[in-house]
Order: sequence, then C-alpha cells, then structure tokens
Amino acid sequence: MPPTPSGAILEKVLSRLIMRIAVLGATGQTGQQLVNQALQQGHCVTAVVRNPGKLTLTHENLKVVEADIFSEDSLKPHFKGQDAVLSCLGFPISFLYGVTGYTQSMKAALNAMREVKVNRIITMTSWYTDPNSGSNSSFLIRFMLLPMIRSVLNNMYEMESFLKQTDDINWTVVRPPGLKNIPTTANEFLTHEGYYVPDENGLPIGQSVSRGDVARFMLSLLSNNAWMKKAVAIITK
Repeated sequence: MPPTPSGAILEKVLSRLIMRIAVLGATGQTGQQLVNQALQQGHCVTAVVRNPGKLTLTHENLKVVEADIFSEDSLKPHFKGQDAVLSCLGFPISFLYGVTGYTQSMKAALNAMREVKVNRIITMTSWYTDPNSGSNSSFLIRFMLLPMIRSVLNNMYEMESFLKQTDDINWTVVRPPGLKNIPTTANEFLTHEGYYVPDENGLPIGQSVSRGDVARFMLSLLSNNAWMKKAVAIITK
C-alpha cells in the first residue's frame, strides 16, 4: 500500500534528518560524545578508528571499522555511501618535530571523499589557531598555555588554511575553547567567524566548553548550511 501524502512527506523529512555519517577520532573523548549523540538522534554511524578495542559502545546503528587515517585507500571503503564525515581527531604536542597529523589526515580524508562522491565534512580545531589571535586572552593562556600547545595549534591552522583553498567539498571548521569533561547542556551557542568568541570589548567570552556541547554543535551542522565553507568559533552561554 503506497504511503499517504502526509506519510510520504514525513518519510522525506525523516530521510533528510537521519543521515549516514563516518566519524574520525571516534575513540577520543569528544568523538565518543559525538558518536553517542548521533546514535541517540537516529543517525547511522560508521566509527573509523585506529584501535577498535577502545570503542566499547555497541548499537544496532553503529559500525566500528579499523582504518589508517592517513591513507585515502584505507578510508575510501568506509566513506562510500556516507552523507557526511565528521572528524574529532586529535594529535599530541610535539616540541621537537612539530605536529603534522591534522593536515595529513585531512588531505587523505578529502581525497577519499572525492573518490567516493561524499561532499560534506565537519571538523574540530580550537580557539587561537592563528598565532596572532591570542593577544586579548588572559595572561595564563597567552603566556603559558598557548606557547605550550602551539605545535598543535600551528598544524590546526595549516589544516584550516588548506580547507580554505578547497572549493569542491563543503567543509566547516568548528573552533571550541578549552574542552571540559562536564555534562552536555542545552544552553544556547554563541558563535563568531573568527579565532575566538569576543564580547563587546573584543575580549574572549569564557575559556571552556563541554565536550558534549561541541559534539552537539557539530551534529547540528548536518541540517544547517549557515557555516558552509567557514570556520566558526563557539562557546555556550
């Protein structure tokens, strides 16, 4: 029996709301939040991980696969048929050699996406990726924290610059401040197309956000074109 007109409309709406997504960095603390929330929202999730044993979650709509995040050939079969790729990948500080993981993994991901015709990626970096953007931050952040994590921020900045030169894929960079392991909120987001969220005096609003709220914002972009091909700094009210 064919669906009624109203049933057909509902079916169409649901098919747009429920998506097939590949998640990179799914075993990290923010990645696990994102996978959990995506499943709660009804999405079908493929968690692309380096070590499947680190993701203990089981769900009928969750597929956990092992892949090399730096190899487009390794990523291609897991990206095929997906509506979007979401990346919560993180890489450790390296004082001696610099960090390259963000740019290398993004290049592999984009090449794999092109091969299998996936056109949407949402990735996460941080406030203050631009080396000159922390001048209004607090003394501790400006002179202690930022120099300590600069190797990571520099590679994030390089990845952002690489994405800004990418025209054939719809990308969004989400820039949160310090990530905290506190409960997800329902608070409204403050956003800014820049390297932090400023108040009326140009000073940063707050210093941290819940990992769950970052995941919540990233997932909201699946049905929102507001930040397409842009980088957006976020924090909650």
